[in-house]
Amino acid sequence: MMFVGFLGCYGAIQESQCLLGTFFTCLVILFACEVAAGIWGFMNRETISKELINFYDSAYVKGVDPVDSPTKQAAVKVLQLFHSTLSCCGKGDDADLFSRATLCPITPTVDPLTSSSCHLKLKDLFTEKQYVIGLAALVIAVIMIFEMIFTMVLCCAIRNAPAY
Repeated sequence: MMFVGFLGCYGAIQESQCLLGTFFTCLVILFACEVAAGIWGFMNRETISKELINFYDSAYVKGVDPVDSPTKQAAVKVLQLFHSTLSCCGKGDDADLFSRATLCPITPTVDPLTSSSCHLKLKDLFTEKQYVIGLAALVIAVIMIFEMIFTMVLCCAIRNAPAY
């Protein structure tokens, strides 16, 4: 992304049609990839949700491991990120409240005894928050379309400008 931005900035500063054309081509390729990824994500949202739940479960298993290791510490950090971001705690089974209490610190947003399971929150993220994800993708798409339009306008203005 830095390289693409560099092409655009340097091409505009140097008034280079070649650099601006390369920048435009990169923007078109990125736009196509983003649209394809958005369509794929929408079509496979159930699979993505299941994979995130599987990832959470594997981190949870590593996080409750009694042996202290770097893997456990990394898993605990991942779990804390999940818990703080989604305001959830645990897998949904109340079998291991001691581990939940240590993995889910008591904060105003996360209470280990009354919060909902992260499995439910992850499923809700891709079903109920789908319009927010779509709106963010639409905003990014509109910005990229404006970038492409302004790049072509600048490229055409450079072509039509008289040489000094």
